[in-house]
Amino acid sequence: MNGFTLRAGKRAGIAAGLASLLVPAALVLGAAPAQAASCNVTTGPYQKQVEKFLGRTVDGRQSLGDCQAIQAFQRKHGITPTVGYAGPLTWRTMNTMIQQKAAGTNPNKDRKCPTNRGRIACVDLTRQLSWIQDGSRLKYGPVPVRTGKDGTETRTGLKKIYWRNINHWSTLYNVSMPYSQFFDGGQAFHSTTKSMWNPPGSGGCVNMRSADAKAYWNLLRNGDDVYVYGRKPGT
Repeated sequence: MNGFTLRAGKRAGIAAGLASLLVPAALVLGAAPAQAASCNVTTGPYQKQVEKFLGRTVDGRQSLGDCQAIQAFQRKHGITPTVGYAGPLTWRTMNTMIQQKAAGTNPNKDRKCPTNRGRIACVDLTRQLSWIQDGSRLKYGPVPVRTGKDGTETRTGLKKIYWRNINHWSTLYNVSMPYSQFFDGGQAFHSTTKSMWNPPGSGGCVNMRSADAKAYWNLLRNGDDVYVYGRKPGT
């Protein structure tokens, strides 16, 4: 075997080795379209509304970019199925957020929560909002809340806080309920680690973010009024 043959053989071996390295790389590159295939690229019934909410181009046609943006929103708030489809549940969640933002610093503009009872915690099921007011003066909030789901709705009406437990443990649900303030049977204000927009909702309690539940704990006392009104979307 001469030198030329050896050099040719080496070049062939190197080429074969490079080819073997390129095959896995091609497979890795091919993983992105496979992953994207899990995205539902069908145009949803609330496509335009969802596109506008997410700051996407509002053309009413689902694209891969739209789908991925919707998926990210769904993952953040635990909306299933997480396939990026602009369906009723996703839009309902977004629309609730829009209403909450519109409430601004005057959540009781329509005077649905009593202003003649002094210190009172208001819960608007329709907008999934809560706040504390003293007469007509806003003391805290409004803040987003997560109330009871269909079948275990947070009950409406005028209530009073009757028992408080800062480190409550629910034996019914086997879960921690920090800053619990009970106002109607087993229904209470308390903090949760879930997103406030995580469907379908709670077992009847008014879930809150930790900072808000702590603020309610510091502002309210046994005997203080709680007024729950409206109807949660989807119940």
